[in-house]
Amino acid sequence: MKRPVSFDIEKRDEKSLARAGTISTPHGDIRTPAFIAVATKATTKGLGSFMYEDMGIQGIIANAYHLYLTPGEKIVEHAGGVGKFMAWDGPTMTDSGGFQVFSLGEGFGKVVSKISIEDVPREAGVAVYDEDVATSHGKLAIVDDEGVSFTSHINGSLHRFTPERSMEIQHALGADIIFAFDECTSPAADCVYQKEAMERTHRWAKRSLAAHRQNIGANMRQAIYGIVQGGRYEDLRLQSAHELAELDFDGFGIGGSFSKQDILGILEKVNRELPEQKPRHLLGIGEPEDIFIGAAAGIDTFDCVLPTRNGRNGTVFTHTGKTNMERSEYATDLGPIDTACDCFVCKKYTKSYIHHLFRSKEMLAGVLASAHNMRFLTRLTENIRTAILEDRLSEYAREFLGGYKK
Repeated sequence: MKRPVSFDIEKRDEKSLARAGTISTPHGDIRTPAFIAVATKATTKGLGSFMYEDMGIQGIIANAYHLYLTPGEKIVEHAGGVGKFMAWDGPTMTDSGGFQVFSLGEGFGKVVSKISIEDVPREAGVAVYDEDVATSHGKLAIVDDEGVSFTSHINGSLHRFTPERSMEIQHALGADIIFAFDECTSPAADCVYQKEAMERTHRWAKRSLAAHRQNIGANMRQAIYGIVQGGRYEDLRLQSAHELAELDFDGFGIGGSFSKQDILGILEKVNRELPEQKPRHLLGIGEPEDIFIGAAAGIDTFDCVLPTRNGRNGTVFTHTGKTNMERSEYATDLGPIDTACDCFVCKKYTKSYIHHLFRSKEMLAGVLASAHNMRFLTRLTENIRTAILEDRLSEYAREFLGGYKK
């Protein structure tokens, strides 16, 4: 049976594992490398799907956990799937809820992040990854070998997720690409817990794959990705990649948590273990410098909440680095956010006006900043793709990062 999603590599970089390709889905193509917009609850915060084309968005990723709780997967299915539900005709993905397992279980009650800047004790808190996590669940979460039990933050009702249930929900949501149910761990978790969670993820991966392949209709419409886990531990990451590569997945996600200084080496080695002809998605990472690292290591698609989260808080990306639009120096600045950007925000609005919106607590402020940030990252991946096709990726990386202040 012909698979619903295919991947063609058009060009390989000679100096790294980077490649430019095309992921073909039932709802259109994704030209890679590409930045996928996060639409957790069938919405990219502050940005309507009618804005996607102008921002260069090629695909979105929604979350099965959140859409299960509200409005419910059956309502989304009745609407024709997550794409039609949110008035988006392009490619769609759904995450299985593995990050929510992380926030409910290992990360429950802690302020945690997928990326740790430094080594920190397991019980220590680091930067917030997504503020929604703090209010997305109730007070009970129990992870066991069969799945996870949790209470709803909406009404306190008890729910149960298993690999099979995650597949059932994702089948109803109807995304072109779905992910196996996994356990995402904290970057502060020790090796013993990371190994336990990885082995559980592998068992869940096999169960997810079996549940998906047994649904003939879903197989004709949806591809399934396995998710590599193992935290910052290189041996666990390689073991995870090797074991998952032996399974009949259509592509692979690389999830969980990384120590910042280890990300490049781990990604390169992990991707050498994975089948070259299958696409690779890096979950939840989207700083410009990280996208360069990921692309050079062979990542094809990325997703992250950063463009809209930063935008709501007034922080915008520019070719010289990030800045906050509430800074007083922008009060009389009639230039665009970024002179090098082609987004509609930079074409139409001044820094002075956007500064005024933020100082006045106007809703439009976060919308415009988020739209700019999204275009900044989609344009960055477009430029990386062009650089790969033109055999100048390393030169472009030096050029961009040389002027970009972290």
